[in-house]
Amino acid sequence: MIILDGKIVAASVKESVKAKAALLIREHKKTPHLAAILIGTNGASETYVANKVKTCEEIGFKSTLLRFDENVKEQLLLDTIKKLNVDDEVDGILVQLPLPKHISEEKVINTINPSKDVDGFHPSSIGKLVQGLPTFIPATPYGIMLMLKHYKIDTVGKHAVVIGRSNIVGRPMSILLSQNTNPGNCTVTICHSRSKNLTEICQQADIIVAALGIPGFLKANMIKEGAVVIDVGITRVADATKKSGFSIKGDVDFENVAPKCSYITPVPGGVGLMTIGALMMNTFAAAQLKIKN
Repeated sequence: MIILDGKIVAASVKESVKAKAALLIREHKKTPHLAAILIGTNGASETYVANKVKTCEEIGFKSTLLRFDENVKEQLLLDTIKKLNVDDEVDGILVQLPLPKHISEEKVINTINPSKDVDGFHPSSIGKLVQGLPTFIPATPYGIMLMLKHYKIDTVGKHAVVIGRSNIVGRPMSILLSQNTNPGNCTVTICHSRSKNLTEICQQADIIVAALGIPGFLKANMIKEGAVVIDVGITRVADATKKSGFSIKGDVDFENVAPKCSYITPVPGGVGLMTIGALMMNTFAAAQLKIKN
């Protein structure tokens, strides 16, 4: 069993982007610039955004963090995005999810200029992804693909089961794994809360991507020997033994599943770190695109 170490792969990705950014700055006097919008004081969101801003600084990007109270008016948020859309200094825009209930996630995503959609959530980005055209790939699935590539995991002709059908992870992940690429060329099954015989389906999988947000959901009896298991889950669970008062748990019962796997990602220290690396790659691509255009 080999641990897919997100820290190692993310560091490699960041070093690569850092070198490319330095060249871009030197040759074109252009510094990639990411603008992030954070609404409210959700602990997990605060951590995610802080890590993104920190990574920008580490690799030579500019970053702008715009903070709003959780009661911010939807129109003010949309107007702010529109201003960033026409700001030539800004290459990438991300709005940290989840949003307060009074704000339409669909409106927010659709308002972002597709050429600055570094989260890869805009319908234009998703449409191009489905068609196999160059586009911004949602960061978490992109990060997983980068990890599979780094570890040279053979995916051709393999049966991949994706548990979860969100637009952020499950659906784009299934598209990427089925594409005629390397990694890719899998036969993909998407499962979800209404799927019947889920255990039997998972037992047939060579690769399982667990992305449903239920801690410890994937059990040892649900996988076959030698399976590759990618755990996308990241849930805060109350834990009195921790100073913070909580532990971070994945969707996989790691302790019991890991011994049966050929490869497995840990939580924390796996996919989450790759997400930020992939976001930086998208932001660099956006800056490059602006220069080409």
